[in-house]
Amino acid sequence: MLIRTIKVLTRGNQVSRKSIEKLDLLLLILETIDLNGIQSFYSLSNKLNLNNVLPNKVTIWKLRNNNPLRKSYVGNNIKHYEFDALIRISVEMSKYLYPYIREILKSKEDLEVNSVIWNDFNIRFIELIKERFNLDSIRVKKLLNQAENEEIIIKSLLTLSFCISNQGYQKLKNFLYDF
Repeated sequence: MLIRTIKVLTRGNQVSRKSIEKLDLLLLILETIDLNGIQSFYSLSNKLNLNNVLPNKVTIWKLRNNNPLRKSYVGNNIKHYEFDALIRISVEMSKYLYPYIREILKSKEDLEVNSVIWNDFNIRFIELIKERFNLDSIRVKKLLNQAENEEIIIKSLLTLSFCISNQGYQKLKNFLYDF
């Protein structure tokens, strides 16, 4: 049953569209927190010895453009090992940014005291969406709608928070593949 599920979600040798969208959204959340996101991703790929899969920033950008919600979408069918490398970077970046993730979540709980943190995060997130995603897509419009995007942002931040544990990689991989 598990193998059959993996094949359905990954369409044989390809990663599913839904999994790519979810991972790219998590990477975008990390970029919202880290202003030097793409440089940080590339530095982490070197630190994690992923140079053979992610040799430069352009490769990371091209892989992320497999997300159909992006303006610059190209359906190159991301490979499992490429997707896995992006998962590893996401986990490592989550560990590094965890204090900020926690602070953003905390600011949402108490908007009267910490509204600036949540609002700044939300504004930057929306700016990145507008800059990189296809604004004609209904799903992208949902991300831009502040009434609807709060739940998506909170779930994404919580998902990244779970990545800091010793089993963070496996937890994120399971989440992305919907096991």
